[in-house]
Amino acid sequence: MLNQVNTARALSDQTLLPRAFSAQVERTPDAPALAFRDRTLSYRELDRRALSLAHRLRALGVGPEVRVGIYAERSLELVIAVLAIHKAGGAYVPIDASLPAERVQFLVDDTSMAVLLTEPQLHGKLGALYTRVLYLGGEATDEQAPLDDQLEPHHLAYVIYTSGSTGTPKGVMVEHGNLLNLFAAMDDLLGTQPGVWISVTSLSFDISVVELLWSLARGFKVVLYREPARDGNNPLDVSFAALVQRHAVTHLQCTPTMASILLADPAARAELRALRELILAGEAYPISLARQLRTYTAATLRNIYGPTETTVYSVAHVVDPNASSVPIGHPLANTRLFILDPERQPVAAGAAGELYIAGAGVARGYLNRPELTEQRFLALERARVYRTGDLVRLRSDGALEYLGRIDNQVKLRGYRLELGEIESVLAQHHAVREVVVLLREDIPGNKRLVAYVIAHQPTPASELKSYLKGRLPSYMVPAAFAFLEAFPQTLGGKLDRKALPAPEKLRQALRASPA
Repeated sequence: MLNQVNTARALSDQTLLPRAFSAQVERTPDAPALAFRDRTLSYRELDRRALSLAHRLRALGVGPEVRVGIYAERSLELVIAVLAIHKAGGAYVPIDASLPAERVQFLVDDTSMAVLLTEPQLHGKLGALYTRVLYLGGEATDEQAPLDDQLEPHHLAYVIYTSGSTGTPKGVMVEHGNLLNLFAAMDDLLGTQPGVWISVTSLSFDISVVELLWSLARGFKVVLYREPARDGNNPLDVSFAALVQRHAVTHLQCTPTMASILLADPAARAELRALRELILAGEAYPISLARQLRTYTAATLRNIYGPTETTVYSVAHVVDPNASSVPIGHPLANTRLFILDPERQPVAAGAAGELYIAGAGVARGYLNRPELTEQRFLALERARVYRTGDLVRLRSDGALEYLGRIDNQVKLRGYRLELGEIESVLAQHHAVREVVVLLREDIPGNKRLVAYVIAHQPTPASELKSYLKGRLPSYMVPAAFAFLEAFPQTLGGKLDRKALPAPEKLRQALRASPA
């Protein structure tokens, strides 16, 4: 076992999410709870809207272990739907509005959802769905009587789908007991003094649970950010910077990629100064990014790590911009960590190994995927653990350092390479802001390493190559360097490695561009 400190925490407050939110409504009924565009709902109004929808869901048979889909654009109704499903006792299944119809159909079928909450314009894009469809934003019922509380910690809270190595997404089943522990961990980490949280994450990604659910259960005002449409036709859409200023935002959580984009926008960059907490998660956190952020904000900078399968977050670290790197940190409440070799034996101190996570955050497993659940959720030292597939090592100061994915190990000319190691060394060059290294085979039989670099200043590729030659074996030095202004992103705001172009395509695009 890895833990250097005892993370055991008694969960004295056994209040599950619907009850925690109701208790907050009692404490601050008139306080602002949720804002979107030009509308703001108080805690009382939000509770009333959610309870009304919950009655409709309960009438349709929604209760414990019943799954309800949410297929809608970002709006007040989206959050109302989540709260309503939990008040009715069900579990929500988020479906991003940008997904193609075929993927939506797969999620509806795979979850056997009893009801799909959606909007007319989105429903019209789909074919026949063999489930009940209920439109959000319709007429509310007058029924406001409290519903009988049927939830227990072992009941399902949500099913969130993550990408699968076989190309088939897998649904992670998270229980209310998992959320109970997450909320306790967030209380320990961030405290319970409410502020204003700007929510930038799609409901389809699990960090939205902290942005929306933990924050509302703790009395925050949550501001929903929706990226303005490219055509600019909606006058209610405003920029991120304007939204932060308008609502005096104190808390922001996003990916390092999004943080880099905000830094590149002078208006957004200026608004970071008022933040109390700036949490980055989901990707590697370059120390150069931490130094840039410290220039523009006095907020506490946190690096937080956790797979969806261990309920959002498992490890956290307060970032020191003066350090040489950013570790992912120490385990949160009721979390135990193991670093193991391929034979599942503990590695030597400081050695790299695969991270396994045990504790109260470990989810139920994958929906309808018993074989995969058996492969990834294991029994170890009388504990149920999740095998992350992440390569880590324990530093001498007791902090956990993320080194990349186990499957990010590649073989080139007989050598086994860790791409994360090359990225880590190259990121230490003063001109490099961000870097990604891939093994590409654009010409069959011709494998080569390519480094994609976002630079602080124009820098010859030859200089970076010489820098690496002085620090790495020659076989680990990329054959080609490609310089980009920004990295492509996935729907969740993470780096999209598959969308990185071949260097030759970048050069062709430059030659084709007008002078």
